[in-house]
Amino acid sequence: MRARIFAEENRKWWTLGAVAFGLFMIMLDNTVVFVALSSIQSDLKISQSELEWVVSGYALTFAVLMLTGGKLADMLGRRRIFIAGLAIFTASSLACGLATGAAFLIGARVVQGVGAALMNPATLSIIVATFPPRQRGTAIGIWVGISAMALAIGPLIGGILTEQINWSWIFFVNVPVGIAGIIVSRLFITE
Repeated sequence: MRARIFAEENRKWWTLGAVAFGLFMIMLDNTVVFVALSSIQSDLKISQSELEWVVSGYALTFAVLMLTGGKLADMLGRRRIFIAGLAIFTASSLACGLATGAAFLIGARVVQGVGAALMNPATLSIIVATFPPRQRGTAIGIWVGISAMALAIGPLIGGILTEQINWSWIFFVNVPVGIAGIIVSRLFITE
């Protein structure tokens, strides 16, 4: 059974799973933070403008550097840049959760945006390079579905984690997912 799961013909599906982990985290962090803003503000005693930068720092960095991430993936390798972006994103998520002040949280969110900008373009190009034309539509459909699902459930997950545990867990939850994504990526994604 194990040999069958890890067979070469299944490698492309494991690859899709690995990039789906990364994409899910990127899209989730676009919306998960919104419901935690008041908890972050009261816990860290930060101003409204600093709170806006917690959201904007991630979104701006992600948007501005996405083309650069795609170009780096073309030049240095999709797999390498995807894993580097995933590692940066995971480490900065840990930093976000450990933040004790506005400047640290905003800085960590900006770095998180850098990781997302490296990962996002690589996810689609890895899928296109991995899947044959007859299966590519299915893989891209799954990719789009994962993205939409993460955007939709972000506020729900953010609300549950903020209410039941603490706002920092909206970031800590990325750490084990990111580590699992790195391991699966190193095992199954080929350049």
